[in-house]
Order: sequence, then structure tokens, then C-alpha cells
Amino acid sequence: MISEPATIAPPARSGNLLTDFAELLPRAVAECVTDPAPVTGDPARFSPGFDLPRPDAGVQRLYSAATTRWCPLGEYAGHRLTLLDLASNPGTHTTKTFASLLIVARAIAYIRRTGEPITIFSPTSANKGTALRDAVLRAIEAELVTPEQLRVVILAPESCRDKLRASRMSTDSTLRELNPLLLYRGAPAESVKRLGREFVDAHAGQLKREGRNLWFSLELANYLIADTARAFFEHAVDPTDVSGGPRWHAHAVSSAFGMLGYHHGRTVLEDAGLATPASRPATLLVQHMATADMVLSLRTGSFERHGLPRYSAEPGTGLHRQDGEGDPHFPTTTYDPDETLDPTFYTRRPATSPAMNELIGRFGGDGIVVSLHECLHRYPEIRAMLAGHERGLPVDVRGLREWSLVMALTGVLNAVDRGLITPGADIVVHGSGWYSADEYQPPGESSTTTVTTVDDIAAAVIG
Repeated sequence: MISEPATIAPPARSGNLLTDFAELLPRAVAECVTDPAPVTGDPARFSPGFDLPRPDAGVQRLYSAATTRWCPLGEYAGHRLTLLDLASNPGTHTTKTFASLLIVARAIAYIRRTGEPITIFSPTSANKGTALRDAVLRAIEAELVTPEQLRVVILAPESCRDKLRASRMSTDSTLRELNPLLLYRGAPAESVKRLGREFVDAHAGQLKREGRNLWFSLELANYLIADTARAFFEHAVDPTDVSGGPRWHAHAVSSAFGMLGYHHGRTVLEDAGLATPASRPATLLVQHMATADMVLSLRTGSFERHGLPRYSAEPGTGLHRQDGEGDPHFPTTTYDPDETLDPTFYTRRPATSPAMNELIGRFGGDGIVVSLHECLHRYPEIRAMLAGHERGLPVDVRGLREWSLVMALTGVLNAVDRGLITPGADIVVHGSGWYSADEYQPPGESSTTTVTTVDDIAAAVIG
């Protein structure tokens, strides 16, 4: 079923997730972190702690990129749709902006307090690394730190090169040398996480002896805290306790950090008496076929791919179609049962699945997997839904480089049509990312370094 939006959407409401809710962030830290103190005893486990710098003019300039918008999209089949736009920062166009700004702010606070420099090290599929580089550059340009005091090293799969972004970090020779962008040539792509951890374990001590702290920032708490503010913003603009009906939140996920953060934010609100657990929204997880692990875990209790439906090639169409009556949680048709719709979603067996399964079991929700064929079928409809947004989707789908929003909306529309969502429920779609080829330039060959081993990383970072 294809339906046009039935109403004219009211104007969007906007805010800043880091400055508008500063009084709630300490509660968010207490909710997400067991011990907020710095970790300095083991160089391989270094953390600057969770103190934030005084919000002077420079810090306010840093945080200015943390904007978000609540954008009504009209109705679909009796459901009020709203886009939670988390991708308005032109330096990233993804939700990774918020956590990256907080990570950098915490580093600034530590550097100011101790005088010790920090090098942030992060494996990434692309977006997390782009956001960290953008945040470090913003801190340097706001004169909060010098280029020597705060650096960032990114390790990404070479297959994701076209999703990375050129900036002053890659065109300025000094910044390029201090902030290497490393591309991993091996397989699978997710091996960047293991390789990065091995590098930090092997070389953090040497860097510490040379006077530099190496911060392996790929820890869950580093991302949960910023994402709690999604719940604070929703409560400010459209609180669930007065909305008059059930609500679902939908998110295209790899590890669901964003949704876990949102739920931690809800806990903060509920503990403060600002919201009730009875009104907490249900969750729809949306994934693609290559890494459908969270939906498999939710639906079958296992990550094993034997839980996927069986597909058979359809003569004459080039498609694969589900056998039998089919499972509505998985694509009816796909070009390939193992297809990678977007390489950003690369995490297998995410450690976050048990927590997400528990939350869905308690507050409601479901999971759905979408295919490229389904996304292309829905694309004109989704593009029309976003027509009133200041930054819509490209006319030519071949220009799309980040599929998160299209995946999420395809999953929502399919889930509604297949009866997976509570009838009449409001649906908030987390717009965690979308961008097209004409909005940025990938880094040139000369501004990246290819690596395959820990020694290669050490040569690029240490020399």
C-alpha cells in the first residue's frame, strides 16, 4: 500500500542537544557511567573522565553544531509521522556529531586541567570518524586547544573511503600529518575494531612515555550520554505523557547506540518525575540483510543466519523472493539475501543486543530488515515526504551516499503495511544520517594512508 501524507505538516521546532539541556547532562552521566573519574593508571585504558569545560564563548562555538529539529511529516495509514532530524551539521550530516562534540569537550577539560596532550583513536565504518575529525577541527578553530594538544587518528575500512570527508584536516599539511586518516585493506571491514584495540594495547605505553595520552574512544558510554538528550528534546517539544496515544521510535541501527542512549534519557526523565514509564515509546529496529544481527537476536534469540527466511531466485526478474507465506520482519524481495545496502552498518554480534532486547521486551517494539529493492521502491514516496525539509533527498538515488534515513522510513512504512506497529500509534523516525555525493568531497589519495597491520598503524601514528 502506498499512501500520500494526509495532512499539511506544521512547522518544525529546533533546539541544541548540548546547550539546551546542560542541567540534565550530569544526570545523564550518572545514569550511563559507573565511575566518571579519569582513568590514568593503564595507558591502554586511558580516559579523560567526564568533566566538561566551563561553557565560555569558545565552548559555545564548539557546541553550536549540536542542533536538532522536530519535523512533522504528516500522516501515513492513520499514523502521525515525525522526523527527529539529527543530521543538520553540514560537517557530518549524521547523528555522530553530538557524541563527538562531547568526547572532544571532555578531552579539552582534561587538557586544560593537566596540560597533558591527548590523541583520540577511533575505528569507524566512516561516520563516527568523520564526526570526530569535524569536532577536533572545530575545537582548534575555536582556539580551545592547539593542534599539538588534541589530535585524532581514524581507522576505517578502505571500502568506506567514499563516505569519508575532506576538510582542513586533510588539506592543511600540518593538520593532515597530526591527524592521520588510515584505511584498512583487510577483511572483514569490522576488523578495524580489533586491529585498533591491538594497536592501543601495544603502543599506548610508548606514547605515554613520550608525553601523550592515547584515548581509544570506542566505548559505549562515550556515545550513550549525548544520545540521552534525544529524549530530553522530545520531552520539551512533544511530551509523550500528553500526546494522547501510543508512540513508537524507529531507527536504522548497526549497534543501536542511539536508541540505547534515548532509553537512558527516558530513565533520567522518569527518575526526575518528568515522565512516566507507562508512556515510554516502543522501539522499531531497522537493519539490512548483510548485518541483520539485532533483528535476528530479537526475533530468534540468536545471531545465527539460519534464522533468516529462505529465499529463492525468481525466474526472469533477477530478484530473490521469500519462500512460502513469508516472514513480515524480513524483505519480501531482495537482489541478494546477503546484500550490503550501506557499508556503515557493519557490526556483527553487537554486544548491545541483550540490552536492546530487554528494553523492547519491557516497553514494546519490534525489528524489521529492509532490502535495497524495497528502499528503491519506496524512494519516490519517501522523497515526497521530505519535500518540505530544508535538505531533502537527491532526485537521482544514485547520488545518495548515506542510507540511514531511507532505511528507517522504508522500515516504518513496511512495518505499518504489515501490521507490525500498534494501530494509530505516533511514529518518530530518528533521522540519524543522510547525505548525497554533491554535499561533500571524499579525501584524496594523498591525504590517506593504507594499513593492514598493527605495525602499519604504528608507523603512521608514531613514525
